[in-house]
Amino acid sequence: MVKAPTEHLKIFPERAPEVVRPEVEDVESLAQVLRDFRESTGWSLRYDTGLEPTPSESLTWSTPVNPGAGATPGHLSLHEVESGPGRVESMPVESAKKLAAGLGDMLAELLHIQHLLWQREAELAAGVPLICTNENEAHLAARLEAVLKGGAEAVGAHAAALYLLDEATSELKMRSCWGLPRRRLAEPARPLQGALADLEALLGHAVVLEDVRVMQYWNVPEDFASAVCIPVASPTMILGTLWVFCKRKRDFDDRQTNVLEMVAGRLAADLEREMLIREGVDGAILKRQVAAAERLQRGGLPSISPLLAGWDVAGWAAQAHNVGGNFFDWFSLPDGLLAATLGDAMDKGIEAALSAATAKSSLRSHAQYQRDPARLLQQVNLTLWTGSAGDQSANLFCGLIETANGQAHFASAGQLGVILIRPDGWESLSQPSQAAGQGPQVAYEPQHYELQPGEALVVFSDGVRDALDHKDEPLGEAGLGGPLAEKAHLPADELLALARDRLEAHAVSPQSSDRSILVVKRAAP
Repeated sequence: MVKAPTEHLKIFPERAPEVVRPEVEDVESLAQVLRDFRESTGWSLRYDTGLEPTPSESLTWSTPVNPGAGATPGHLSLHEVESGPGRVESMPVESAKKLAAGLGDMLAELLHIQHLLWQREAELAAGVPLICTNENEAHLAARLEAVLKGGAEAVGAHAAALYLLDEATSELKMRSCWGLPRRRLAEPARPLQGALADLEALLGHAVVLEDVRVMQYWNVPEDFASAVCIPVASPTMILGTLWVFCKRKRDFDDRQTNVLEMVAGRLAADLEREMLIREGVDGAILKRQVAAAERLQRGGLPSISPLLAGWDVAGWAAQAHNVGGNFFDWFSLPDGLLAATLGDAMDKGIEAALSAATAKSSLRSHAQYQRDPARLLQQVNLTLWTGSAGDQSANLFCGLIETANGQAHFASAGQLGVILIRPDGWESLSQPSQAAGQGPQVAYEPQHYELQPGEALVVFSDGVRDALDHKDEPLGEAGLGGPLAEKAHLPADELLALARDRLEAHAVSPQSSDRSILVVKRAAP
């Protein structure tokens, strides 16, 4: 392979933009302030741009005025005023310095604010809400072709083409062209490997080929006498290359190359705009759907305690994100039974919400005929296992309470916390087991306890039990059991509020996990 003669190749490296220094002329009142300073103090105060003040025999003192943000500072300098008619008596030099230093600080702060405003306005321009208006707007294909035509004609070229990278960054496909047959758009993509001009351009350089016939080494995609290859990229993404072709051998000077770089920037802006509009529309739709799912999930939680004499129930669930996998539920069954459930899906976000919805509906459905909590959980486990690809699992609690005599029959799957609150203390009833949905055949241990008047059963998810403080110590069952036992006389909703307060006081970031608490209390006579 013969390397092309270097006298026919020009590469223009991309230069980083220089930091823009705030213009002191933007401070319109500065000139008047300097005049007033002279008339009031008898000293001349001047503003000089640059790193050093302008040398002068009358220079007495100077201070830098630094607008910050990497900008070049200017200087305020104090000068003696030559004697003459109308000259006022000068104040002491130290007083003039103090006043000038104060003005310098104010000017620096003002320039800094102006510089920040200049930056923020540009950032806000990129954050303008997207409104998709298709009426009277040319299709993207027409806009791209118009930009290619305008750029090519501006530099006296005869054709232009836009090539974009595929997702694997292994091929370049022509996506738009001008001056070329449109059937070229149907041709296969060019492999990036071996496309040396494109590779050089993708590094950020403009490649100018004055005589293509002696420069076959660069693999020009079209049969023209001369060509230019320009990178098409946004500040965060490399999109592809812009090729501009000419029928005769010729050079492209710096001005023409700069024009083509602006054309490439316009192409990148149009492409990114189209992608942002699509993502913005899709994102807005998704946001509305998530908000609707959040309302649906929150609205599906019971808010009124069942009207059963002598029983008080309260629950709370909070998700780490808009939607999540924690829930609580209660409902009445025939023969005076009260069903109370709590769940914690072992996923995050939308996936957890879907798993939680399946688990919650399964608990309600199977509870209509199954009166044994352990067997009920086995049925729910089988539903989760057979109804998914094995990726839906949840920690679940199910309790069936005979409201006539206080007999509580319950079982749990997974790592939930279950504690008994009595006026004289508390007791852990937790029995860790395999989470529901992780296997087709799982046996859960049934538990029985007769709740006495004034006693409460408190169930909570691992997001509550495992919440860490600043010493990485978990809240644990004792973190709730002790404080709740001291207030065992309170109704269920106040016990629930106390448990939430303990969680908030203990945990450094309680919102990092989904959380839920369920309180079932047999009221004192």
